[in-house]
Amino acid sequence: MSIELVIDSKSTLGEGPSWDEKEKLLYWVDILQKKIYQFNPGSNENKELLLDKLVGAISPKQDGGVVLALQDGFYSYDFQTGMLKSIHKPEKHPQHNRFNDGKCDPAGRFWAGSMDIDAKEGAGSLYMLDEQYNISKKLDNLSISNGIAWSPDNKYMYFIDTPTKQIVRYDYDNTTGNISNPKVVVSFIKETGFPDGMTIDQEGMLWVAQWGGYGVSRWDPASSKLLDFIKVPAANVTSCVFGGENLNELYITTARIGTTDEDLEKYPNAGGLFKLKTNIKGGPTYQFSSKK
Repeated sequence: MSIELVIDSKSTLGEGPSWDEKEKLLYWVDILQKKIYQFNPGSNENKELLLDKLVGAISPKQDGGVVLALQDGFYSYDFQTGMLKSIHKPEKHPQHNRFNDGKCDPAGRFWAGSMDIDAKEGAGSLYMLDEQYNISKKLDNLSISNGIAWSPDNKYMYFIDTPTKQIVRYDYDNTTGNISNPKVVVSFIKETGFPDGMTIDQEGMLWVAQWGGYGVSRWDPASSKLLDFIKVPAANVTSCVFGGENLNELYITTARIGTTDEDLEKYPNAGGLFKLKTNIKGGPTYQFSSKK
């Protein structure tokens, strides 16, 4: 399997890729440059939208447009009208915190976590926005709320708080969104970098982007075994998602921030969007189901 550079965006902090299966579009963000990207693989056209707030996560909506986790809360954006609407601001001190990674669960609820601007320990929380725009806090005392995924049978949710260097599995109720019984299923050693964003395939295996780890790893959460490791030409690999007609193309985001001059010389496309064609079918990007 070989890595292909799709867009040499040189993103400062590329993150949060999501695949719109209906429109055949890939979305991702550059958190620190306050940018949303919309890429059409069919036409090879890439559109860029500049916002006035840090942007942590993006997910398509079932009725069109996207839902966003910006620095100070949740928003919706309509590409047709250019209208950005505030949905909910769950935290009282957005000047200290910003939202980071997030995505929708199988029922269409949007989950996103916050973190301190300077990554202060324990300052973040994980929130869930339901279809009626009600917000609930699911976890607190987080440091860098990051990767999240749901098992194909909807029994489990997997979550990463990056500095812990662990993937935690929760029992998950798809009807209510309740999570319980946390259990560590994967632990990373110092030499492999830090677990960042992640996705899941239809076999229930986790694909984890490794910050400072130069690649993406594939894990079996049932046995905690490392199944594969794919090298990426960037030190700080941030997230990944399956896309394409058959959901067998893994799109991978990377960052330039926190990279040494030596690494940038060796990997000049760091910060770009990469793609890996696999023989494995990925899980879908769930869309936000708004009832308002």
